[in-house]
Amino acid sequence: MAKGQGKVLAQNKKASHDYFIEETIEAGMVLTGTEIKSVRASKVQLKDSYVRVRNGEAWICNMHISPFDQGNRFNHEPLRDRKLLLHKKQIGELVGAVKRDGYTIVPLKMYIKDGYAKLLIGIAKGKKDYDKRDDMRKKEAKREMERAFKDRNR
Repeated sequence: MAKGQGKVLAQNKKASHDYFIEETIEAGMVLTGTEIKSVRASKVQLKDSYVRVRNGEAWICNMHISPFDQGNRFNHEPLRDRKLLLHKKQIGELVGAVKRDGYTIVPLKMYIKDGYAKLLIGIAKGKKDYDKRDDMRKKEAKREMERAFKDRNR
């Protein structure tokens, strides 16, 4: 399977609106039992989450996984930091990218691949307001062309 393929559980649509995604990396995650059950039920939210590198380890912060409905007192905390499983070389790439001016690491989508929960993270550069307006203008023009082409073929 290619990177980013599998049963998509959650997507961060705002990331492509707010950032230019330059490179993507697939990462595994360390999850507890009740967390993976909630993930399989698609109770995940990537909005406002980000990746931070601490002590040579990558962590995803502010990702919300809802508590499992049938969970008991061992249920997980919804907003805890979760460790990402990456190679040392990949973590080095992330550190180098963040040190460059204006770059950040954002989660793009979460999916199940071969029975494991994976997270697609992207090295991204923030967009300015005029970039966002330009992108919206291009999307609108593309939609208009498709509409005109569809009407013409009727």
